Amino acid sequence: MPNKASNKGHIPIRTCVICKEKGSKCSMHRFVIQKSAILFDEKNILDGRGYYFCDKGKCRASLDSWLKKAKKK
Repeated sequence: MPNKASNKGHIPIRTCVICKEKGSKCSMHRFVIQKSAILFDEKNILDGRGYYFCDKGKCRASLDSWLKKAKKK
């Protein structure tokens, strides 16, 4: 019986902000909005609220309009 406190084999799941589909953290691209600046976090090390989007063509195409809305908030 495996140790329930162990995180071995755990795969973090993230949700795309565009299409709302779930996927593994390593399959998504992360960015952070800090002081109205959009910073793409290739190494997943930046502080702050991270947003994820998937690699689908429609999500990449819709990202600019989503970012404009997010910056207004």
